[in-house]
Amino acid sequence: MNDTTTPKIDRHMLEVLVCPVTQGRLSYDAQAQELISRSAHLAFPIRNGIPIMLASEARELD
Repeated sequence: MNDTTTPKIDRHMLEVLVCPVTQGRLSYDAQAQELISRSAHLAFPIRNGIPIMLASEARELD
């Protein structure tokens, strides 16, 4: 962990994960603790260091 409140995400895991909606690449927003799919306009939350890759849990991006 990089501090007591924010678990660190494994960069190797990011290379393997894709958007479950579009199969496109994801980018990591460390401050918001989200994985961003620009192609689907969705942000998937990361909770306790675990990406929640469900479209129903994703936040729509403007």
